[in-house]
Amino acid sequence: MKTLVINTGSSSIKYQLFAMPAGTVLCSGLIERIGEEQGHIRHIRFAGREALEYNNQAPILNHQAGMQQLAGLLTDAEFGVLAGASEVELAGHRVVHGGEHFARTTIITGAVKKTIENLASLAPLHNPPNLTGIRMAEKVFTRATQVAVFDTAFHQTLPEHAYRYAIANKFYHEHGIRVYGFHGTSHRYVAKEAAALLNKPLAECNLISIHLGNGASMAAIKNGQSIDTSLGLTPLPGLVMGTRSGDIDPAIIFYLHEHLGLPVNEIKNLLNKESGMKGLTGHNDLRQIAANADQGDKEAQLALAIYTYRIKKYIGAYMAAIGPVDALIFTAGVGENSALVREMAVTGLEHLGIVVDKKRNQAVTGQGDIAGRGSALRILVIPTNEELEIARQAYALVNAAG
Repeated sequence: MKTLVINTGSSSIKYQLFAMPAGTVLCSGLIERIGEEQGHIRHIRFAGREALEYNNQAPILNHQAGMQQLAGLLTDAEFGVLAGASEVELAGHRVVHGGEHFARTTIITGAVKKTIENLASLAPLHNPPNLTGIRMAEKVFTRATQVAVFDTAFHQTLPEHAYRYAIANKFYHEHGIRVYGFHGTSHRYVAKEAAALLNKPLAECNLISIHLGNGASMAAIKNGQSIDTSLGLTPLPGLVMGTRSGDIDPAIIFYLHEHLGLPVNEIKNLLNKESGMKGLTGHNDLRQIAANADQGDKEAQLALAIYTYRIKKYIGAYMAAIGPVDALIFTAGVGENSALVREMAVTGLEHLGIVVDKKRNQAVTGQGDIAGRGSALRILVIPTNEELEIARQAYALVNAAG
């Protein structure tokens, strides 16, 4: 079954085409700067022959034009892999926020689209473009079953004592203010991969998943289900991130407004786009920060210490919440590629049974176990693959329904 995974942003469409159930990637690409003076398309064909790349810069008027460009590339004589758009039988859409309405992958109907639209206030930067992508795909890939996979769904197993905030009850009951969590598709994927490495059913695995990219989150996974997560109503709290502050005293916001005169919109921008590692160092790329720290930059060294100390605190908290833990999992761009961050995040936790092997940590590429001798926990590095997880979930759903 030809399955197209689509991740639509405010000015971009990221995609991969899979042959399911094998999970073979036929092609992938990114259409970006939609609606700007000069758009950009990058498309790579993998199927059947050597990888072949297409790059082009040209205006892309809107998302419908972008989706039509996508369909054209999929069927192009040189760069395509399909005879026509009708060969796409299944489209899996990443949708960031499903609120309390969607605890699992869902076939898209008119009612589902309306609910995604109504949830836009909880994810104003994400749900509207996600919905636009769905509507455009319905027009272009008319034969495909359209399926929504929600970032928040994996965390719908959180117990109430973990997802409720200690504010007046009406804000939850009337406005849905609670912990939702994000990166759920990534956490679910690496949890499954960890279970396979541990040779245990997922339902018997206790894991701490550490997703470290420009955005970052952790999940406490007990018996295969998420029971706590570091992101909340929004993607702002928790770990220190590339440009987001993570956990801060909320009264800092009042101080910035009342004593320094910063307007609310400026504070919002400050905490989301000018804080985290960028606020501490001027950079949000961990590679640059690590290089600067290695050259003696004190601000970079401190930033890495703050970044990894926050991870360390969450590891301890989640071990307390879960009980016996089988494995830690490092994933996403930083988690998969920064041996320095991994080592700093777990060094000093030997009393909790966490021991890293420095040589294995430095040497690992791709998937691997970096636990040292005497470690009571496995320490796994597992590359995430959210697109494949979306394709798998969408395929499983339509086959169960069929």
